[in-house]
Amino acid sequence: MGGFFGVASKEDCVFDLFYGTDYHSHLGTKRAGLAVYGKEAGFDRAIHSIETTNFRPKFDNDILKMKGHLGIGCISDLEPQPLIVRSRHGTYALTTVGKINNAKEIVRDLFDKGHAHFLEMSGGDINPTELTAVLINRQESIPEGIRYAQETIRGSLTLLLMTTEGIYAARDLYGRTPVSVGKKEGATCACFESFAYLNLGYTGVRELAPGEIAYLTPEEEHTVKEGIDPDRMRICTFLWIYYGFPGSSYEGVSVEEARYRCGRMLAKRDLERGESPADSVTGIPDSGVAHAVGYAGESGIPYSRPFVKYTPTWPRSFMPTIQSRRDLIARMKLIPVHDLIAGRRLLMIDDSIVRGTQLRETTSFLYESGASEVHIRPACPPIVFSCKYLNFSRSSSEMELITRRMIEKLEGTRDPSPNVLAQFTQPDEERYQAMLGEIRKELNFTSLHYNRLDDMIDAMEIKPCRLCTYCWNGRE
Repeated sequence: MGGFFGVASKEDCVFDLFYGTDYHSHLGTKRAGLAVYGKEAGFDRAIHSIETTNFRPKFDNDILKMKGHLGIGCISDLEPQPLIVRSRHGTYALTTVGKINNAKEIVRDLFDKGHAHFLEMSGGDINPTELTAVLINRQESIPEGIRYAQETIRGSLTLLLMTTEGIYAARDLYGRTPVSVGKKEGATCACFESFAYLNLGYTGVRELAPGEIAYLTPEEEHTVKEGIDPDRMRICTFLWIYYGFPGSSYEGVSVEEARYRCGRMLAKRDLERGESPADSVTGIPDSGVAHAVGYAGESGIPYSRPFVKYTPTWPRSFMPTIQSRRDLIARMKLIPVHDLIAGRRLLMIDDSIVRGTQLRETTSFLYESGASEVHIRPACPPIVFSCKYLNFSRSSSEMELITRRMIEKLEGTRDPSPNVLAQFTQPDEERYQAMLGEIRKELNFTSLHYNRLDDMIDAMEIKPCRLCTYCWNGRE
């Protein structure tokens, strides 16, 4: 995934840029960057790795030297950015959030049309932000170039582009990721997370429509290209389930409130089944906590914290690139509260189960600490398809998904027919129930019930046709 913050100000913008970008640190774990422009100093930029150190200490010294009234910053899981590009449209800085699935095809076409070269990143790939810039530069104006890039790229593309006069903010053509605009006296900002500007004195103005391109100056923001029909939007539902920050809202729907509702949906289903399987309910910190609060309120089972996460010196569990190290860190961060574990039946809510390795470690940890039973209620349905639109998972193959491994075990093939695969996404089908049984045994849960897709969609309180649910049902 990734996040960004951009600001156009009459005064120096570096303070707002620094803290506004830092408020997106939960969205990326690999690189971060800041770019500013001032009439005296011109463009300036700093990019650092944040794999072992958080954003703020990496940029503390940079912001003492940077000066400018325009700025964009980003947190990224992949490429170094923002890039500063010298082009037919003048010099500009660019940062992107998204995923380009047809990069090789685009590059081949560009070479055929005379493009000279691309710079490779350390892994040998072409920087997708550089590729986006090349597409933008092929058109007669920046807005036309942005739209051309969005229409050419298969996947998704949301971006900020800073010229010497202002900042273009463009939301993905199908609105898969958000862009929120804020305003205060003498400054305008645009960002991924709507809470990011609140403590900086900005007031929320609006969210860009899917496909909309807006232009920001210190005095105002206005639309330069209209968005698409809102019913063609496919915003990522996982924003509310997992990677969105609790203080944010998207399409007017609060992340925290949506998680409460998901938890209540899970509890209602347990009550319908006549199940009250636990002495207490807990959420896997941090994204499972709000779901668990909702479950506790609906079920009447008390909420407790049988383990707490020690965060002052431990990096986030998904930061290392080696899976075994991520699992180790996830375990070592959890400190047991034995008086709330020993002899108790615990019901845990996590945002999702992807590979299952960390949740298996957590379950073992609870048993070793004296729990008598561990019941699991993921806040979303089983993830059966790898996301084609956003880089929110490190899974390099669908066979890394625990669902796909269990489906292979049950069906004897890695490539079941679409009709058979669809049955593993339907809670009322025998194949779905068999898959859950295998996952439960594999991960050593006492019981396992996922949130249903229809319940989760109801919890979003958005028209279902506007939500992307591809990773759960394979429908685009």
